Amino acid sequence: MPLGKSLIPRLLGLLLFVSGGNLLGQELNFTVSINADQVQVTDRTIFPEMETAFERFLNDQTWTSDNFRNNERIKGNIILTIQTQPSIGSFTANAQIQVVRPVYGTNYETLLLNFADRDWEFNFTPSQPLNFNENTYLNNITSLLAYYAYIALGLDYDSFSPLGGSPHYEKALNIVNNAGQAGRPGWRQFENTRNRYWLIENLGINNQYQPVREAIYTYHLRGLDIMKEDGDECRDNILQALRNIQQVNRTLPNAILIRSFFDSKSDEIVNIYSQGPLTVRRDAYNELLKLDPTRSAKYRQIVQN
Repeated sequence: MPLGKSLIPRLLGLLLFVSGGNLLGQELNFTVSINADQVQVTDRTIFPEMETAFERFLNDQTWTSDNFRNNERIKGNIILTIQTQPSIGSFTANAQIQVVRPVYGTNYETLLLNFADRDWEFNFTPSQPLNFNENTYLNNITSLLAYYAYIALGLDYDSFSPLGGSPHYEKALNIVNNAGQAGRPGWRQFENTRNRYWLIENLGINNQYQPVREAIYTYHLRGLDIMKEDGDECRDNILQALRNIQQVNRTLPNAILIRSFFDSKSDEIVNIYSQGPLTVRRDAYNELLKLDPTRSAKYRQIVQN
């Protein structure tokens, strides 16, 4: 089966991870977990059915024209906390979306995204098909799931090739534009500054954030992926990624993409710089104080070791 053309740059990094397996159309391997302790319903079997339906929607579809081996599928988690059930079959929820990437030569997996979305409203009826059309808004739940499917793809591709995720962000943006007309929360730019609109604005619309996307590549392929064989070069390259992010942070502070990056990476960065030359660790610490000052106490560990 021929490989999709757009997959070729990604494979330059992915080939390092391949250890066999058949080529598949499906790209995602997501787990959905639902906590519904806050709502009172007569039949609670709806929630495991919901988990299964959402996982099948994400994992059984073909989202791209590229081919993935089973061990290349992008892992992720969606953790839904149901808040209310305004009417039968209608739900509001908070969601935590996590996207995971393997690190070459290790058993370690790194978070590409750890994003809280507090604006989930959707309808769900057991046994009813979850229909989706990327060009037309059909319902909110499939728009939500498909949006994060494309965000996951975009971030994964960005981490393997510079700006490699652009085609997937275009599709996520299309979903935002279509869903924004439906009046559901989280899709429009004027609602708040930390929602789905602004996440894709940073990733796929505003070219001012391009250095952050390039830093995602540097951090992962030129940083974490060489950590095992050359820890000092890894730390030097990740320091350069932090400096690239700071280029954007100077003019666009508190951007959702930058905040999301450090929500995912703060603990990991402390671990990375728990070793290495003190001068490099101090430089990283000084950059982190400017980029993520609310976690200054955590980052202080870097220079105290």
